[in-house]
Amino acid sequence: MGVTDPAGPVMDRDEVDRALARLGAEHEAIETSLLALQDHAGRRLLEGAELTGVTRERWQATEARITLLWSYFDAYAAALHHAREIRARRRWSSREDLVELSELLRGASVTVPGTGKLSESFSLAALVDRMNELYATSLDLVVTADAVWSALPARIDLLAAELQRTRQLAHSVGVRPGEHPAGDDLERITRTLTRLRQDVVSDPLAFWLPAQGSSAPGGGRPDTTVYDREARALEDVRREIDAVLTVRQDAEARLIRLRDVLSRADRTLAEARTARGEVLAKIAATEVPVVGGPPTALQEQLATAAEYRRQAQWHRLSPLLESLEQKAEEELLRAREQLTAVTAPLAVRAELRGRLDAYKAKTARHGLAEDPLLVERYDAARRMLWSAPCDLRVAEQAVLRYQQAAAELLGGASVPEDRKGGQS
Repeated sequence: MGVTDPAGPVMDRDEVDRALARLGAEHEAIETSLLALQDHAGRRLLEGAELTGVTRERWQATEARITLLWSYFDAYAAALHHAREIRARRRWSSREDLVELSELLRGASVTVPGTGKLSESFSLAALVDRMNELYATSLDLVVTADAVWSALPARIDLLAAELQRTRQLAHSVGVRPGEHPAGDDLERITRTLTRLRQDVVSDPLAFWLPAQGSSAPGGGRPDTTVYDREARALEDVRREIDAVLTVRQDAEARLIRLRDVLSRADRTLAEARTARGEVLAKIAATEVPVVGGPPTALQEQLATAAEYRRQAQWHRLSPLLESLEQKAEEELLRAREQLTAVTAPLAVRAELRGRLDAYKAKTARHGLAEDPLLVERYDAARRMLWSAPCDLRVAEQAVLRYQQAAAELLGGASVPEDRKGGQS
């Protein structure tokens, strides 16, 4: 849209013709712009939408501006038509015609409806400026609303479609509202997106961030803060469901491993109980720890896990398997520690037997195997170590006496310090 020249003295015929040509071009440009605004998709959507909030308030004001803009344009067109009629009266306009044309083309000769009073008078140049201002303001609102409607609802619909697929997948693995936090999140995201779409459609201007320092119509971008937050929340839920899907895929293998670990723990405990009976029968005067029974609580939890798998309650199975795997490994370690503690006396007896035979072999290599003292002490230690029940403390003393005698005969070598402690 153009701007006319400022006012001046009485115009001659050439100035009038040039002014009329310029005003005619401006008339065409203004008319083209107004028709484009009239046909703009954003304006049609604004007219047909049930608007709320700031958009309704601003659109009501903009509709009034557009109506006023057309009134201004009609007055401008009428003034231009009247000026053309005056110029067309004569080929060579008289001074009276030129004075009238100068006043019409440069003076405040156009009376239009006022916004706050009954009427206002403008020059054609001032009227063009006023129309430019009204047009820019109206176009900015229309373009802004159209930009929001073109961007956000489509993105919300795509996210809603992804949300629906995620809800179906979540339902298939038992992630439901009230039963799993991810199910509650999906319900909240659904409500938020539904409300967001309604708000965007009815009040698009509430979702616009103007560009700083921009005067161009529609300068800025749609505000996607809420959309982006819900998109991230949906992605978090999707990762949670993927984890549940992973549990579903390898649940049977994990259950088999759990059963194997618990079975090994049970077998180890059974071995410890058998060993305890043997120790009590074969070793005298020894404190033997009591062996605990199998972990019934873990077996019950394992049965619960198997039931969750049968019922496809994957969201419940996932945390239970993680807990069971840790507890099963701890139970196997406890069973092994009990077996080691129970069989410790047998290990001590075996070590004493090995030490006794090792010293006998050493004395035999030096031709001392038939020494009466060594034979006597060897037989005494052997009877204690190979009889039941065996008193380990007494048997160790017998082995040490044999070692001492052997050491003396082999050259007076002393018995190691760690073997002297139990000598009497």
